[in-house]
Amino acid sequence: MNQPLAYVHPQAKIARNVVVEPFTTISNNVKIGSGSWIGSNVTIMEGAVIGKNCRIFPGSVISAIPQDLKFDDEETTVEIGDNVTIRECVTINRGTRDRMKTVIGDNCLIMAYSHIAHDCLVGDNCIFSNNSTLAGHVTIGDNVILAGMVAVHQFASVGSHAFVTGGSLVRKDVPPYVKAAREPLSYVGINSIGLRRRGFSSEKIREIQNIYRILFQKNYNNSQAINIIEAEMEATPERDEIIQFIKHSHRGIMKGYNNSN
Repeated sequence: MNQPLAYVHPQAKIARNVVVEPFTTISNNVKIGSGSWIGSNVTIMEGAVIGKNCRIFPGSVISAIPQDLKFDDEETTVEIGDNVTIRECVTINRGTRDRMKTVIGDNCLIMAYSHIAHDCLVGDNCIFSNNSTLAGHVTIGDNVILAGMVAVHQFASVGSHAFVTGGSLVRKDVPPYVKAAREPLSYVGINSIGLRRRGFSSEKIREIQNIYRILFQKNYNNSQAINIIEAEMEATPERDEIIQFIKHSHRGIMKGYNNSN
């Protein structure tokens, strides 16, 4: 790791086999796990904890202070899991008092020019395409794909295995397993292709489809739909995940395509 054209603070904890390219700056109170590669002109500021076998491409800024006027220099972190690829000019900000940390799970791909703001929690195996933008306090489940130029409103949530099409404005919560598209953002089906790729059986996919037919296509309100799903559908992990997501939604759930938001 001995790179004379990079600045690495002597108190930073960098594994021996980490590669740091020229003109990169790594501040105090930073940890980087073994096997990681840090490209040139990367800035990693205080409070960053980066896992093993990560790749951070040129121009990225990790763990800058939040773009939040309420931030009062509290000691917060950015925590990035293992096997994460962060492409060119991505920005990931530290947490605030709300959650004290911003978290990226394992095996994620964050494409160029994406922004992840303070207090965001991102699950494992997520893909954010170019220019994806997460405002503060956003929660993203596992295996979520955001296509290019998606913008997610502060405090919104996107459930696991969801797919959000390019250019979408996510103002409401997006439940698990669905495809979200159009303006205003609406349910356009379940993410059947993604589910098949991840090993979901045809029977399980049909179960999820039947749940969302009740929720989005039968003209019930959310409370009515949940009561029917609980009464008529067999309890499974997927059914219960959908029900709990909807019950705990803070911003409200996006509507079916035929309903107004």
